[in-house]
Amino acid sequence: MRTIGVDLAAGLPGTALAEIVWADGGARLARLETGVDDARIVASVSGEGTWLGIDCPLGWPDAFVDFLRDHHAGTARGSVDGGADWRRPLVYRHTDHVVRERIGRWPLSVSTDRLGVTALRCAGLLGRLAEDGFPVDRAAEGRLFEVYPGGSLRLWGFDTTGYRVDAARRAVLLDTLSARAPWLDLGGFAPLAVANADAFDAVIAALATRAGALGAFVPPASEVLDIARREGWVVLPEEAVEALAAG
Repeated sequence: MRTIGVDLAAGLPGTALAEIVWADGGARLARLETGVDDARIVASVSGEGTWLGIDCPLGWPDAFVDFLRDHHAGTARGSVDGGADWRRPLVYRHTDHVVRERIGRWPLSVSTDRLGVTALRCAGLLGRLAEDGFPVDRAAEGRLFEVYPGGSLRLWGFDTTGYRVDAARRAVLLDTLSARAPWLDLGGFAPLAVANADAFDAVIAALATRAGALGAFVPPASEVLDIARREGWVVLPEEAVEALAAG
C-alpha cells in the first residue's frame, strides 16, 4: 500500500507532497517534495493500492452554496439579520462541527476564510483526478480522504503548540513521532520536514491517510452521507499512531 499526503496551498509555494510505502509491518517515507503542481499530484496516485489524503476542504457548506445561488439570482426569500447564529450554517460544514466536537476547536472556514482560495484549486484538482480515472468521493467512501494534520496530531496525543511556525517544535514532534512509531523509516527526509512546515504536514497527512485506508475513523452517519458527498468529510484517526503499521 502507498499513501500520499498533500498539504495543499493556493499555489505551488506552500504545497507539499509525501509518499509513504507500507509493507511487512513497517513504513518508509519514499518521497517528500515541496512546490508541487497538480500534474505531479495526479501522477502520484496512478496504479492500484494508492490512497490520497488532501489537507483542504473538498466542498462548501450546503447552506452557503444555496445562499449564494439565490443571492446571485435575486431569488432569496425573506430578510436575514446577518448575525452569528444566521451565519453559522453558511460558515461551517457538518464535518466541521464534528471536528470541533472531537478536538475542541473550529477548523478554518472554507466559505469565509482565505482557505477558500485553496479550496478553489482543490476543486480543480478533484476534476483532474476524476478525468485521470482516480475515484473521487468526498465522503471518504473510496481512496480519497480529506485530512487534517493538526487535528490528527492532537488526537494522537502530540503537543502541537507553535509547530507550524517553529522549526524547533517540529524537530521535537518528529523525534517524538519516531520514538512512538519506530517502524517508520523517514528515509533521510527528516531535515526537510523540520525545515518546512508544509513538508511536515504532508508527512502527517500521509499518516492520517493510512488511518483512512484502514477504516480507522468514524465515517459519516447514514443520515448525513448525502451531505458529506457534497460538503466533504474530514477523516480523524480513531486509533493511536502506533497502530498504523499493524493494519
